[in-house]
Amino acid sequence: MEETKTFAEFAISEDVLQAISDMGFEEPTPIQVMAIPQILEGNDVTGQAQTGTGKTAAFGIPIIERLDPENKNVQAIVLSPTRELTIQTAEEFSRLMKYKNGLNVVPIYGGQPIERQLRALRGPVQVVIGTPGRVIDHINRGTLHLEDVSMFVLDEADQMLDMGFREDIEAIFHETSDDRQTILFSATMPGPILDITKRFQKDPVFVKITRRELTVPQIEQTYIEVRERDKLEALCRMLDMNNPELAIVFCNTKRTVDDLMSRMQARGYFVEALHGDMKQIQRDRVMARFRAGSIDVLIATDVAARGIDVDDVDIVFNYDVPQDVEYYVHRIGRTGRAGRTGKSVTFVAPREIYKLRDIQRYAKIKIAKTPIPSLDDVAEMKQQLFLDKVRDVMKAGELELYLPLVEQLLETETEGEEQEVTSIEVAAALLKMHLEDSKTSMSEEIVELQPRAEPVPFKGEVEEGTYENCGAEPGMVRFRITLGKNQQIRPKDIVGAFAGECDIPGSAIGRIDLYSNYSFVEVPLEHADHVAEVMSGATIRGKELQISVATPRPERDGNDFRRDRRGGGDRGGYRERKSYNNNRGSYGNKGGNNYRRDGGDRRGGDRRGGERRNFRREPSHDFYD
Repeated sequence: MEETKTFAEFAISEDVLQAISDMGFEEPTPIQVMAIPQILEGNDVTGQAQTGTGKTAAFGIPIIERLDPENKNVQAIVLSPTRELTIQTAEEFSRLMKYKNGLNVVPIYGGQPIERQLRALRGPVQVVIGTPGRVIDHINRGTLHLEDVSMFVLDEADQMLDMGFREDIEAIFHETSDDRQTILFSATMPGPILDITKRFQKDPVFVKITRRELTVPQIEQTYIEVRERDKLEALCRMLDMNNPELAIVFCNTKRTVDDLMSRMQARGYFVEALHGDMKQIQRDRVMARFRAGSIDVLIATDVAARGIDVDDVDIVFNYDVPQDVEYYVHRIGRTGRAGRTGKSVTFVAPREIYKLRDIQRYAKIKIAKTPIPSLDDVAEMKQQLFLDKVRDVMKAGELELYLPLVEQLLETETEGEEQEVTSIEVAAALLKMHLEDSKTSMSEEIVELQPRAEPVPFKGEVEEGTYENCGAEPGMVRFRITLGKNQQIRPKDIVGAFAGECDIPGSAIGRIDLYSNYSFVEVPLEHADHVAEVMSGATIRGKELQISVATPRPERDGNDFRRDRRGGGDRGGYRERKSYNNNRGSYGNKGGNNYRRDGGDRRGGDRRGGERRNFRREPSHDFYD
């Protein structure tokens, strides 16, 4: 963090530098500093970094630099665990390719019409970014050819293994040349990840962000979960509620800083911007006005804010969740100085919530969630603040100049009546004029996000096939899908499809019951509506499915294949499991199936009630087959 490095110091072209500048980034993140030079040199790289640290650009920038625009075949492939990450990565590649003529990127994932992807793959495509299942589907169809691939990226490799994609990943590797460059990024490095590096990488360079011990300021830290489009309104309400003398708003990019400044100025706030594109004389002028109180709110990037030394900042807002935990600590350290109290508020979009969890884990802090103030709350606070000012003015005195005007109003008769006006009515009229004029006409309603709290148990009679009466465990919803064993569907296929398509953790998926031509799967209640919408008409292993809420399960399900999310209740019998343990780094049976037919597994179970297939997960395990 102390040594500043710029993107211009890398061996990258002016086209890519211009694209990076357009995106608003001022300096590379630590993982980019370590990874970009190694990838540019053609080395295999294994990187340990969390999502949100800038790792997409860490491999995206050097890959784009090494592409040959004259070669219209696929030269680079990036595997991502989820549809959402696939789309985000493809969008970032597109922005980085903005000034590179002749280069194209195509995302391929489930849930999108296959015909659209087929059309895109027929054209010139140098980069394919996709989920393992859909990549395998295109390979089997003969619509994706990887023989010209020279760069292979596994992004969030541990999550892909957690979702059961190991066999698919290995199959995709075998479709590429042995002399390819292989790049792997993972948040953790358990045994199976290290096994992949040994098998598919050549002398990889290991890069990792080493975090020093952080001293977190003892200030009040909260966050608000809000949609990206509602962040401006939420920020304005928080400013009105807290009424700070001085506040700093941090954004991740210069573009966001400039855009936010213009939008807040349009709402009547006294704000100025501070970022790396400004000349030093401009920065000094802005800082002088901020210290003098001529502007109430300073909007800044992390780089530009390093020179800020103001003791009486009341509150810090993180308009964007910072890309690195050290940035977060530096930001909130701008308030609560010199023994004063301070406060920080972070606005978190749903897709950013994992970044906030990483910050809390690494910094060893707890950031409390707080609700968005309503318009009524803001109006009431404004009234109280104005009344406080009125009291201060009355206490200060020196009102002689204005008393004659009040007396003149008191002598005024109301129209058509001979009734005198009272002093209370005069005061009320003045208050009405001021408060109505001060209302923010640009205020907007904010639709609250669905809470993440535990669902409330349902009580009462309901029809069969509803969320509340579908035969699932408490807090879960049991769905029926129209694919089963006769379609060669395996539990790991269901886990991978539901987790990848719906962007929910594989560990959140509960019990799976596999039958001949249909299956049951349980998902958390808070994800049920999204699962029902996304998975309707989706495909697993190239086969389209229909999904519906299950009816209550019978007293006992015979010949079932279950995955127990609680890790309990294993009665022995016929077991089929493959796992790795994040704590011990071990991998069960080296990728083979572990069959136990003797009825006497290590927990001493027995075979009761006929043959049963139990697919279950120990709490410490993250990957199954």
